[in-house]
Amino acid sequence: GYEEKVQTDRTNRFEYLLKQTELFAHFIQPAMKPGRPRMKNDEKQNLLSAGDNRHRRTEQEEDEELLNESTKTTNVCTRFDDSPSYVKSGKMRDYQVRGLNWLISLYENGINGILADEMGLGKTLQTISLLGYMKHYRTSPGPHMVLFKRWVPSLRAVCLIGDREERNALVRDVLLPGEWDVCVTSYEILIIEKAVFKKFNWRYLVIDEAHRIKNEKSKLSEIVREFKTTNRLLLTGTPLQNNLHELWALLNFLLPDVFNSATDFDSWFDTNNCLGDTKLVERLHTVLRPFLLRRIKADVEKTLLPKKEIKMYVGLSKMQREWYTKILMKDIDILNSAGRMDKMRLLNVLMQLRKCCNHPYLFDGAEPGPPYTTDLHLAVNSGKMVVLEKLLPKMKQQGSRVLIFSQMTRVLDILEDYCMWRNYAYCRLDGQTPHEERQISINAFNEPNSSKFLFMLSTRAGGLGINLATADVVILYDSDWNPQVDLQAMDRAHRIGQQKQVRVFRFITENTVEERIVERAEMKLRLDSIVIQQGRLVDPSANKLGKDEMLSIIRHGATHVFASKESEITDDDIDAILERGERKVSLDAVQTNASSFLVITNWIEPPKRERKANYAVDAYFREALRVSEPKAPKAPRPPKQPNVQDFQFFPPRLFELLEKEILFYRKTIGYKVPRNPEIPNSAQLQKEEQTKIDEAEALAEEELEEKENLLQQGFTIWNKRDFNQFIKANEKWGRDDIENIAREVEGKTPEEVMEYSAVFWERCNELQDIEKIMAQIERGEARIQRRISIKKALDSKIGRYKAPFHQLRISYGTNKGKNYTEEEDRFLICMLHKLGFDKESVYDELRQCIRNSPQFRFDWFLKSRTAMVNVGLKKISFVLQHLEMLLKNDVRCCV
Repeated sequence: GYEEKVQTDRTNRFEYLLKQTELFAHFIQPAMKPGRPRMKNDEKQNLLSAGDNRHRRTEQEEDEELLNESTKTTNVCTRFDDSPSYVKSGKMRDYQVRGLNWLISLYENGINGILADEMGLGKTLQTISLLGYMKHYRTSPGPHMVLFKRWVPSLRAVCLIGDREERNALVRDVLLPGEWDVCVTSYEILIIEKAVFKKFNWRYLVIDEAHRIKNEKSKLSEIVREFKTTNRLLLTGTPLQNNLHELWALLNFLLPDVFNSATDFDSWFDTNNCLGDTKLVERLHTVLRPFLLRRIKADVEKTLLPKKEIKMYVGLSKMQREWYTKILMKDIDILNSAGRMDKMRLLNVLMQLRKCCNHPYLFDGAEPGPPYTTDLHLAVNSGKMVVLEKLLPKMKQQGSRVLIFSQMTRVLDILEDYCMWRNYAYCRLDGQTPHEERQISINAFNEPNSSKFLFMLSTRAGGLGINLATADVVILYDSDWNPQVDLQAMDRAHRIGQQKQVRVFRFITENTVEERIVERAEMKLRLDSIVIQQGRLVDPSANKLGKDEMLSIIRHGATHVFASKESEITDDDIDAILERGERKVSLDAVQTNASSFLVITNWIEPPKRERKANYAVDAYFREALRVSEPKAPKAPRPPKQPNVQDFQFFPPRLFELLEKEILFYRKTIGYKVPRNPEIPNSAQLQKEEQTKIDEAEALAEEELEEKENLLQQGFTIWNKRDFNQFIKANEKWGRDDIENIAREVEGKTPEEVMEYSAVFWERCNELQDIEKIMAQIERGEARIQRRISIKKALDSKIGRYKAPFHQLRISYGTNKGKNYTEEEDRFLICMLHKLGFDKESVYDELRQCIRNSPQFRFDWFLKSRTAMVNVGLKKISFVLQHLEMLLKNDVRCCV
């Protein structure tokens, strides 16, 4: 059964690891600490002795060991020399067969692992072939859960996607009856349907794009850890980077009974003692060797030609220079270090400059119009579009097919208009593309003799299973901060099945922030400590973008941009541009000592102004409005204290114990309470707080045990996002509509929401911001009551007439407007009643009814009102207020 398999795997796992190296004894022995699951004494002794050859055995011990060995059945590990017979529609390559054998050895030894082959080497096929092996050779058909189609048709796969009704039908008719081997789903559906997945004892859990669970506190990571699984496999094409804690999180997910302490792991790989020493590298490789397999294309796929990257340096158009200058001038004070350097302010400037480098039409008001036309101005107003205008015809003439990547979906909108204007057949995929349309587009682009010349994608919407190897040209319209994201984009084309050499064209706007962004990404790629390949560790905070570095990036090229207002776009043909790009790439390869991004303190001279303006005064007031008082330093807290939130409604006694723990910690470090002179009676308050600290005592054993018990009694699975959804749902539906509230809280069952709601309304006064929260909920409930009263007045008013569209009379008093007639108002009121005035789409439906009504066929004023401006939000608001008044007064007097 399932429990027996888990126990057997656990024993086999420890034996296997300890035979590999004695190093694992370091992790296995601390696992036997108080409060953690314990092994039986004889089991522990056997496991530890498996890797310990230093003590002499007695004759009796040796006899017992030999007897045990003779009675133990040996697992014969299956190995394939060629592609297995159950793999159809193709043949596995040699390195893929070796990968399958490695996965089988993991399974036989009860080990979970990471398959980290470079993207495009067939990790999906190797995974499917492993599940096929389990069905055909180990009579273990499933269930398996994969977060992957055609290679092993004997596996019965079911794909759990779709809306709520479709998913419910699939669960009821397919999953629960059990007529399937493999379940394929997405991360989002997994989170929503976690209650369904918890019902199964899974034989194998395979997670693609394993970097999604590097943070053990993320919702996805917490949920997958709750599932009962015999074996787990992680797939990642992106190299694991050297964040020690992220590495521990992955290993903890794979082998929680071995790697159960992040502290022990960190101490074993102490970078202060080992950095710069081969000892650390040896330790890392020794730990990872049993779990991780990584091959790169250059080593195993000899038929795949290396990709060729060319940097296309482009200039700014005249319009781009104007907008770039405007953005810099708006915050010239911080560029010259005269203003307060707020990080969010710098980030905003950086984002605006990047938008300008892509296309000025990304700013409202930049595109000429209305009327808005699709013609040559789309290309000539952006340096990148000018190069694209020259590059695409050449690629098409050569018989190439193109992928264009951009981080900004609105850039894809502009590219889409351009493709329609130039009659390029294209496909598009971004974060908003539904799953079904996405697969249709990929199939349309990859089908033989496809008419599609170009596929545009948002860089980070690549997602899972996108194989576009029928394209051989990749254009990176803009670059990502993280170089791994751009590498993944290139690998959509540079993968198995590619017959041509892949060319990558990276667009970079000269003398702008883009140059520094690309330089920084290249430096990061060179210096990134990749655990798998180098074993080096650095401080993860070193990769964060600081204020000084952002300021340096923004300043780069600013003086050059200010120096002129004319376009820098050259008239060179595409061959000259390509040659210049290749020459510059070669030069950069020689000069590998990239800039260190030190803050440049040079004064940036603003451009000569044609009209006088008091910029100093403007800068003063801009700065004055942003000034805020420096925050007082927070009092110290114990480093390992649990993070408890008031909305999780732990027992009040827990907070007393935690407060006592905090006070004693402050006493042990000699903390002195600072005095705040701005608070009345500050000296008295300081004295009282200091007395509490001086008299604090450590928690007794009984209190420590009580604290651990109390930590289990709150709503621990509710996080801030769940709480905010719950509050917004109460505001939207009212506190009594539990059914609708439960639908709004993602990942929680109605029973869980009902239980939480009962406790919330009983103990809500314990919340810190309860006044604000209650005001929010009561505002929503007031809106609900208003809708009910309006509906009542509307029903009462309309119910008095047999033909309200003709008979209804409206009493305006002195408030009658000039723009609308009584006939139009009568139609609005009657249609609101008919459509349901509280529907979300009522104004769009109302506008359509007006346009379709014969009585308004010549009423161009009313027909031209938009849903957001007037059919008539202001007018209807007045009409609804009038109806509310009817409810309060005698309705008859207003007819």
